[in-house]
Amino acid sequence: MLILTDTNLSEVPGIAHGFFGRSGGVSTGIYESLNCGPGSGDDPANITENRRRVREAMGAAELNTLYQIHSPAAVTVSAAWDAGPEADAMVTKTPGIALGILTADCAPVLFADSDAGVIGAAHAGWKGAISGVVESTISAMEALGARRQRITAAIGPCISQANYEVGAELCARFVADDAANARFFGIGARADHFQFDLESFVAHRLSGAGVVKVSRLSACTYARENDFFSFRRATHRGQKDYGREISVIVLR
Repeated sequence: MLILTDTNLSEVPGIAHGFFGRSGGVSTGIYESLNCGPGSGDDPANITENRRRVREAMGAAELNTLYQIHSPAAVTVSAAWDAGPEADAMVTKTPGIALGILTADCAPVLFADSDAGVIGAAHAGWKGAISGVVESTISAMEALGARRQRITAAIGPCISQANYEVGAELCARFVADDAANARFFGIGARADHFQFDLESFVAHRLSGAGVVKVSRLSACTYARENDFFSFRRATHRGQKDYGREISVIVLR
């Protein structure tokens, strides 16, 4: 089982976290093996077992995930649920309930303020990132007593700039929001295409929101096929579906 950790988050007392890869589960075929996404076409029994293994590895009593919709919506968690609400971030100060974010190229972000005993987790694809999911998560944490200057945040495995080609319309949308966003777009190999640096953009939004300790794992989900699922890689290969890895944080 591949579980990546962040140095800064590992130094935060009272929490456990892990950015899980695709190994160590029971799923087969294109979902091999630790597919944790209920939204995939995988056997639900396999997904349930994979999620149980994740929860056990984190030492958590419960594992909550969301019905992710690429939005800025953040919810506060106080109890376990069977099916999560439509949102892309969640925060809690309740020990034992692990917050899990599902991704397959988008950026998972884990947050912690140990002084306040508050944690958060966000799903930041380009839509969520530009519409404010990072800022929504921080605000929701502050409503529970956190302070943004104390928050430690880590950006987990996501697609790298080298493998994230986008059209001119996406670049234009970001530049229209802020001209300085042009720096996150490199020239693409094809005309009117660009290479988008999602990880750097998310880090920029975190820093801009007042988070001082921001880490990046810089682990490319597209390039590391043996380690991670990737929506874009599956699409390029004409595969009908794809698995989802999970990133988790829990208060002990």
